[in-house]
Amino acid sequence: MIEIKTIIAVTAVGLSIIGYAPYIRDTLKGKTTPHVYTWLVWGLNASIVFALQVSAGAGVGSWITLTVAILNFIVILLGMRIGKKDITKSDKIFLLLSFVAIFLWLIIKQPVLSVILVVTIGMLGFAPTIRKSWNKPHSETLFLYGLNTFRHTLGLFALQQYSIVTWLYPATWVVLNGLFSLMLIVRRKQLQK
Repeated sequence: MIEIKTIIAVTAVGLSIIGYAPYIRDTLKGKTTPHVYTWLVWGLNASIVFALQVSAGAGVGSWITLTVAILNFIVILLGMRIGKKDITKSDKIFLLLSFVAIFLWLIIKQPVLSVILVVTIGMLGFAPTIRKSWNKPHSETLFLYGLNTFRHTLGLFALQQYSIVTWLYPATWVVLNGLFSLMLIVRRKQLQK
């Protein structure tokens, strides 16, 4: 019999694919313009968190993070052709800090510090997308971020071991995706007036 956490994980993986499909479609159409550095930081960070989660016993709950990492790299490839490339000094710093997180985990053997750094970098790496979307709220696909809020919530329930290393990333993204979705809705309404 399939365990409930496996069902939750598979559902969340499916929702990840469903959520990213319109984003990828809108990017190909030129309607959505991903900020390449934001997605590069997110892809790298999701990869690091996946490895951290596996090493900390997250089990099937880590499948969601792996799926997100793969989908982020697809968005990066599309963004390199179509997306925003206005790279700032802070964008480069966030990318460099992602490599510091890898160093903390692999060399110094500090997974808790590494996951805290990766989550912080991910939050800060969101800045270029927030900046862009504040002025152009239709340049992002709202469906993805709304669904991500729900999917990351499921991801928390799919974890097989709970520690700061396994739950911090999905919990943070529940909050960030929810707030970003709300910002997009509010800004779209404000600009319609």
